[in-house]
Amino acid sequence: MQRGYLVGVELNEHTCQISYCEEGQTEPKTAERIPLVISKEGQEWVYGERAGEEGICDLLSLAEKHDMIQVGENTYEGIWLLSLYIQLVLKQFHHIETIVFSLPEIDVDIVHLLKSVGQKLGIAKEKVYVQDNRESFCYYMFHQPKELWQYESALFYCDRSGVRTYMLKKLRTGYEKGRDTFVTVDEVANADWEELAIVYPLANEDGQKEADEQFNQFIKSVFNRKLISSVFLIGEGFEKNWYPNSLRTLCNGRRAFQGDNLYSKGACYAACYKDDESRGGLVYLDETKMTEQICLKLRVNGMDAWYPIVQWGTKWYENDKQFEILLEDTEDIEIHVESLAKRSVRAIKVPLGNLPEREKYTVRLQVNVIFQDEHVCEITWKDVGFGNFFGSSGFQTQTVIELGGRDGQFNSLS
Repeated sequence: MQRGYLVGVELNEHTCQISYCEEGQTEPKTAERIPLVISKEGQEWVYGERAGEEGICDLLSLAEKHDMIQVGENTYEGIWLLSLYIQLVLKQFHHIETIVFSLPEIDVDIVHLLKSVGQKLGIAKEKVYVQDNRESFCYYMFHQPKELWQYESALFYCDRSGVRTYMLKKLRTGYEKGRDTFVTVDEVANADWEELAIVYPLANEDGQKEADEQFNQFIKSVFNRKLISSVFLIGEGFEKNWYPNSLRTLCNGRRAFQGDNLYSKGACYAACYKDDESRGGLVYLDETKMTEQICLKLRVNGMDAWYPIVQWGTKWYENDKQFEILLEDTEDIEIHVESLAKRSVRAIKVPLGNLPEREKYTVRLQVNVIFQDEHVCEITWKDVGFGNFFGSSGFQTQTVIELGGRDGQFNSLS
């Protein structure tokens, strides 16, 4: 069966950019950046440059606010317009296997919205992912030579509002002896153009010199006593060479790169990573990610191991699932809750005394994992019988697991 495309889509207020991998490729290709604008010409919907300045813009905002837009004699939902735009820009890909959307910020509503858009494109719900740009930066760096993020790695994003600086660093969690690398990306500094005492866009040579000096001082304050392996400059503000002195500071003992497709490529790398479940090695953590994982001791491919049914580094609202297990021992089930913040393992016993006694591997339980919120996970265990040999006993029990994060535990990972 022919494999489909693995696609990363960066969306921001003004533009959309797509990076993609075809079957057998490991390095993403990037398409041109497309204005996030849509309009209707007669009976045809058009997008991007063709939509023109009179087209409907602010599609992300319109969708998030559930606004209604008048187009001619008809009224359309902002959600519908964003969905249509995405379908139009992705129509060049005949079959998408996995897609990752990258946005400046995300919440539960935009995740559900973009997952529904993916499903309209014929992509399985579990193959549609949504992440913020910091996570895309993380996946991009994970696929670069290790020397570029041996220490911390800095990203400067410059647009019409100012400069924002992000720092990628590895975390010490106590689990480093395994195959996983724990990484976070923090916003460490920002400044608008008024704070930097300059005007954007830079109109004259004197303005550029002043901007260069202000930016140079800003860089020095950010890099103060930090070991930085690499620097990345992205955003429209860096397209003109107004910062030669600042660039020398950036390149002093470290490598610097400039471009505009880092987020879409990072999203595409994430799609490749998530498409191959056998891959391990990267756990990205931020204030929205779980720093605890829930494990069951299972025999998989003849090997006993503590298998994570809820993994750290994931979002709580992405972890609802259903699966089945066969029991060897019907006395109880032991659950391990592993905490990165506390560097500890908490054991929870699930009593199964009301289950009928049967031969090994003839008790089949359906397991439903449902999160009520970011702190409460409910696991339901239900006897579903064993084919024609044994019917269901009607046994059902529930385990409620309270997770951490209420007291800022994540900060202790830094």
